[in-house]
Amino acid sequence: MTDVGEPRTATDREATVAEAVLRLTSAARDRQPCAPVRDLLGATDIGLAYAVQQRIVADRIAAGARVVGRKIGLTSESVQRQVGVDRPDFGVLLADMDVTALPAVPSERLLQPRVEAEIAFVLAADLDDGELDVERVRSAVAYAVAALEIVDSRVADWDIAITDTVADNASSGLFVLGGERVELKAFEPRDVTMRLYADGKLASEGDGTACLGDPLAALLWLARTAREFGDPLRAGQVVLSGALGPLVPTPPGVTVRAEMSGLGTVTATFSANEPDSSDSSKEQG
Repeated sequence: MTDVGEPRTATDREATVAEAVLRLTSAARDRQPCAPVRDLLGATDIGLAYAVQQRIVADRIAAGARVVGRKIGLTSESVQRQVGVDRPDFGVLLADMDVTALPAVPSERLLQPRVEAEIAFVLAADLDDGELDVERVRSAVAYAVAALEIVDSRVADWDIAITDTVADNASSGLFVLGGERVELKAFEPRDVTMRLYADGKLASEGDGTACLGDPLAALLWLARTAREFGDPLRAGQVVLSGALGPLVPTPPGVTVRAEMSGLGTVTATFSANEPDSSDSSKEQG
């Protein structure tokens, strides 16, 4: 294998992407966290890491999955410190990641879950051309809701660098949306305060400024970055804009509730089913 510090040929890059994809998808399929993929990708080649993510998502789509939006990750300094990275990233949301309508979050679909409270934006307009600034992205938002993102990592012990989490679809897992739809004229995202409770005990708190200073700034970053990657944001998509406070572990059976000023509450109970890493016949939903 080509040393990660050396220039790669196109053939080398293709082989590296394929090897990283296999490692991450095998971990998801077998319910067994894997070693980091930065030994393959290097710790800084973000483009190569996104190529892995794109291949994984493309394979899911080919198998019948449907894209419903994006998530922005690592927008909070506290979360960056928790997982040891120093910049935001993004991942793709697929329809089967939305577990809002389920009676419980299916713990058996997760390996190492943690939850974070976020503002979710639902778009009313494409962000595919023209000038992109804060006012443009604000006008593209149909409404916002309180949300819980259940992040997960296929990498053992959350031992991740930026290339590990980007390749792993930005450590995406599942998500839950609150029921109160609020237009942006009714509140300012950066002014939102959040408290997250686990089994009734305060576990995390923060506010809109924790998300790149303003969740709309995070949305702008994503709109520009997604367009640069040739896959711009589209009307109807959900955007999870980033954590408003530190991550909280979510073992089977726990109930989490986030209270967000101006947006109401969002609650999720995790099923009591323990993940079964020995059953390799199951596939990730």
